[in-house]
Amino acid sequence: MDYASSEHTSGRASDPAAGGTDTAPLAVKILVAGGFGVGKTTLVASVSEVAPLRTEEYLTRASVGVDDLKGLNSKFTTTVALDFGRITISGDLVVYLFGTPGQERFWFMWNDLVNGAMGAVVLVDTRRLDVSFASIDFFESRGIPFVVGVNLFHGVRDRTVEEIRGALALDPQVPLVLCDARDRAAGRDVLLALVDHLMDSQRASSA
Repeated sequence: MDYASSEHTSGRASDPAAGGTDTAPLAVKILVAGGFGVGKTTLVASVSEVAPLRTEEYLTRASVGVDDLKGLNSKFTTTVALDFGRITISGDLVVYLFGTPGQERFWFMWNDLVNGAMGAVVLVDTRRLDVSFASIDFFESRGIPFVVGVNLFHGVRDRTVEEIRGALALDPQVPLVLCDARDRAAGRDVLLALVDHLMDSQRASSA
Protein backbone atom coordinates (compact mmCIF):
# COMPACT_ATOMS: atom_id res chain seq x y z
CA MET A 1 0.00 0.00 0.00
CA ASP A 2 1.37 3.41 -0.91
CA TYR A 3 0.89 5.35 2.32
CA ALA A 4 2.08 8.63 0.86
CA SER A 5 -0.44 8.63 -1.97
CA SER A 6 -3.37 6.97 -0.20
CA GLU A 7 -6.35 9.20 0.55
CA HIS A 8 -6.12 9.04 4.31
CA THR A 9 -2.43 9.91 4.56
CA SER A 10 -1.79 12.28 1.67
CA GLY A 11 -2.63 15.35 3.74
CA ARG A 12 -4.69 16.60 6.65
CA ALA A 13 -8.07 14.91 6.80
CA SER A 14 -11.15 16.85 7.89
CA ASP A 15 -13.89 15.42 10.04
CA PRO A 16 -17.28 16.61 8.74
CA ALA A 17 -18.83 15.92 12.14
CA ALA A 18 -16.36 18.34 13.70
CA GLY A 19 -17.27 21.14 11.36
CA GLY A 20 -14.39 20.55 8.97
CA THR A 21 -11.71 20.77 11.67
CA ASP A 22 -8.41 19.11 10.79
CA THR A 23 -8.10 15.86 12.72
CA ALA A 24 -5.25 13.95 11.10
CA PRO A 25 -1.56 14.89 10.97
CA LEU A 26 0.33 15.27 7.72
CA ALA A 27 1.82 11.92 6.68
CA VAL A 28 5.09 11.69 4.79
CA LYS A 29 6.62 8.65 3.11
CA ILE A 30 10.40 8.35 3.41
CA LEU A 31 12.71 5.66 2.07
CA VAL A 32 15.68 4.28 3.98
CA ALA A 33 18.16 3.10 1.39
CA GLY A 34 21.80 2.09 1.07
CA GLY A 35 23.94 -0.90 0.27
CA PHE A 36 23.75 -4.41 1.61
CA GLY A 37 24.40 -4.57 5.35
CA VAL A 38 24.70 -0.84 6.12
CA GLY A 39 22.02 -0.89 8.85
CA LYS A 40 18.73 -0.03 7.13
CA THR A 41 16.65 -2.64 8.99
CA THR A 42 18.30 -1.64 12.26
CA LEU A 43 17.51 2.06 11.74
CA VAL A 44 13.85 1.44 10.90
CA ALA A 45 13.46 -0.84 13.92
CA SER A 46 15.19 1.56 16.31
CA VAL A 47 13.02 4.59 15.51
CA SER A 48 9.67 2.95 14.75
CA GLU A 49 6.99 3.51 17.39
CA VAL A 50 5.16 0.39 16.20
CA ALA A 51 6.50 -3.11 15.80
CA PRO A 52 8.31 -2.85 12.45
CA LEU A 53 7.32 -5.03 9.54
CA ARG A 54 10.33 -7.01 8.40
CA THR A 55 10.84 -9.31 5.43
CA GLU A 56 14.16 -10.82 6.43
CA GLU A 57 15.31 -14.28 5.43
CA TYR A 58 18.41 -16.22 6.44
CA LEU A 59 21.32 -16.12 4.04
CA THR A 60 21.86 -19.52 2.46
CA ARG A 61 24.40 -21.19 0.21
CA ALA A 62 22.39 -19.89 -2.76
CA SER A 63 23.66 -16.39 -1.99
CA VAL A 64 27.32 -17.40 -2.17
CA GLY A 65 28.95 -15.52 -5.04
CA VAL A 66 25.84 -13.35 -5.41
CA ASP A 67 25.75 -11.27 -2.22
CA ASP A 68 28.99 -9.55 -1.24
CA LEU A 69 29.58 -10.42 2.42
CA LYS A 70 33.01 -8.81 2.65
CA GLY A 71 33.30 -7.15 6.05
CA LEU A 72 29.97 -8.64 7.19
CA ASN A 73 31.07 -11.67 9.17
CA SER A 74 28.12 -11.36 11.58
CA LYS A 75 25.49 -10.89 8.86
CA PHE A 76 23.13 -13.89 8.75
CA THR A 77 19.87 -12.41 7.39
CA THR A 78 18.86 -10.15 4.54
CA THR A 79 15.83 -8.05 3.60
CA VAL A 80 14.10 -9.56 0.58
CA ALA A 81 11.22 -7.10 0.14
CA LEU A 82 11.05 -4.10 2.49
CA ASP A 83 11.07 -2.91 6.06
CA PHE A 84 8.24 -0.73 7.31
CA GLY A 85 7.94 1.47 10.37
CA ARG A 86 6.22 4.62 11.63
CA ILE A 87 7.38 7.52 13.76
CA THR A 88 5.47 10.58 14.97
CA ILE A 89 7.74 13.60 14.61
CA SER A 90 5.17 15.99 16.11
CA GLY A 91 1.41 16.32 16.52
CA ASP A 92 1.28 17.62 12.97
CA LEU A 93 3.68 15.20 11.25
CA VAL A 94 3.86 11.41 10.99
CA VAL A 95 6.59 9.69 8.97
CA TYR A 96 6.15 6.28 7.34
CA LEU A 97 9.48 4.57 6.76
CA PHE A 98 10.13 2.11 3.97
CA GLY A 99 13.48 0.34 4.08
CA THR A 100 14.69 -0.87 0.69
CA PRO A 101 16.51 -4.15 0.02
CA GLY A 102 20.22 -3.61 -0.47
CA GLN A 103 21.32 -6.39 -2.80
CA GLU A 104 21.55 -5.64 -6.51
CA ARG A 105 19.24 -8.56 -7.37
CA PHE A 106 16.38 -6.77 -5.55
CA TRP A 107 16.96 -3.27 -6.97
CA PHE A 108 14.02 -3.65 -9.37
CA MET A 109 11.74 -3.13 -6.34
CA TRP A 110 13.05 0.41 -5.77
CA ASN A 111 11.01 1.77 -8.69
CA ASP A 112 7.80 0.73 -6.90
CA LEU A 113 8.90 1.71 -3.40
CA VAL A 114 9.86 5.23 -4.51
CA ASN A 115 6.30 6.06 -5.64
CA GLY A 116 4.93 8.77 -3.38
CA ALA A 117 8.16 9.21 -1.42
CA MET A 118 8.97 12.76 -0.36
CA GLY A 119 12.61 12.04 0.37
CA ALA A 120 15.14 9.45 1.47
CA VAL A 121 17.85 8.60 3.95
CA VAL A 122 20.88 6.93 2.38
CA LEU A 123 22.84 5.01 5.02
CA VAL A 124 26.53 4.44 4.43
CA ASP A 125 29.25 2.40 6.10
CA THR A 126 32.64 4.13 5.84
CA ARG A 127 34.34 0.73 5.56
CA ARG A 128 32.29 -0.03 2.42
CA LEU A 129 31.27 3.31 0.89
CA ASP A 130 31.07 1.82 -2.59
CA VAL A 131 27.98 -0.27 -1.74
CA SER A 132 25.89 2.90 -1.36
CA PHE A 133 26.90 4.63 -4.61
CA ALA A 134 23.91 3.13 -6.43
CA SER A 135 21.45 4.53 -3.88
CA ILE A 136 22.87 8.04 -4.20
CA ASP A 137 22.76 7.83 -8.01
CA PHE A 138 19.16 6.56 -7.87
CA PHE A 139 17.82 9.53 -5.91
CA GLU A 140 19.96 12.10 -7.70
CA SER A 141 18.73 10.91 -11.10
CA ARG A 142 15.11 11.22 -9.97
CA GLY A 143 15.51 14.58 -8.27
CA ILE A 144 14.40 13.21 -4.89
CA PRO A 145 15.84 15.06 -1.88
CA PHE A 146 17.94 12.90 0.43
CA VAL A 147 20.34 13.06 3.34
CA VAL A 148 23.28 10.78 4.01
CA GLY A 149 23.45 9.05 7.38
CA VAL A 150 26.93 7.76 8.25
CA ASN A 151 26.37 4.70 10.42
CA LEU A 152 29.21 4.60 12.94
CA PHE A 153 29.41 0.90 13.67
CA HIS A 154 30.54 0.43 17.30
CA GLY A 155 31.33 4.15 17.48
CA VAL A 156 34.23 3.82 15.06
CA ARG A 157 34.88 6.94 13.01
CA ASP A 158 37.72 6.33 10.58
CA ARG A 159 37.15 9.25 8.16
CA THR A 160 36.41 12.94 8.47
CA VAL A 161 33.14 14.41 7.20
CA GLU A 162 35.07 16.12 4.39
CA GLU A 163 36.69 12.82 3.35
CA ILE A 164 33.31 11.07 3.27
CA ARG A 165 31.75 13.87 1.22
CA GLY A 166 34.62 13.73 -1.24
CA ALA A 167 34.50 9.95 -1.56
CA LEU A 168 30.74 10.02 -2.22
CA ALA A 169 31.00 13.09 -4.52
CA LEU A 170 28.08 14.65 -2.62
CA ASP A 171 26.53 17.91 -3.69
CA PRO A 172 27.26 20.60 -1.06
CA GLN A 173 23.49 20.98 -0.53
CA VAL A 174 23.09 17.36 0.66
CA PRO A 175 23.17 17.10 4.48
CA LEU A 176 25.48 14.50 6.01
CA VAL A 177 24.73 13.27 9.53
CA LEU A 178 26.82 10.99 11.75
CA CYS A 179 24.69 8.44 13.58
CA ASP A 180 24.41 5.05 15.23
CA ALA A 181 21.53 3.17 13.58
CA ARG A 182 20.92 1.26 16.80
CA ASP A 183 20.19 4.43 18.78
CA ARG A 184 16.64 5.80 18.61
CA ALA A 185 17.64 9.41 19.29
CA ALA A 186 20.36 9.30 16.64
CA GLY A 187 17.97 7.82 14.09
CA ARG A 188 15.41 10.51 14.89
CA ASP A 189 18.07 13.17 14.34
CA VAL A 190 18.71 11.79 10.85
CA LEU A 191 14.99 11.95 10.03
CA LEU A 192 14.72 15.49 11.37
CA ALA A 193 17.68 16.49 9.20
CA LEU A 194 15.78 15.14 6.19
CA VAL A 195 12.58 16.98 7.18
CA ASP A 196 14.58 20.22 7.44
CA HIS A 197 16.19 19.50 4.06
CA LEU A 198 12.77 18.90 2.48
CA MET A 199 11.51 22.21 3.84
CA ASP A 200 14.61 24.03 2.58
CA SER A 201 14.18 22.45 -0.86
CA GLN A 202 10.52 23.48 -0.96
CA ARG A 203 11.34 27.06 0.01
CA ALA A 204 14.09 27.23 -2.62
CA SER A 205 11.78 25.95 -5.37
CA SER A 206 9.04 28.44 -4.50
CA ALA A 207 11.37 31.44 -4.18
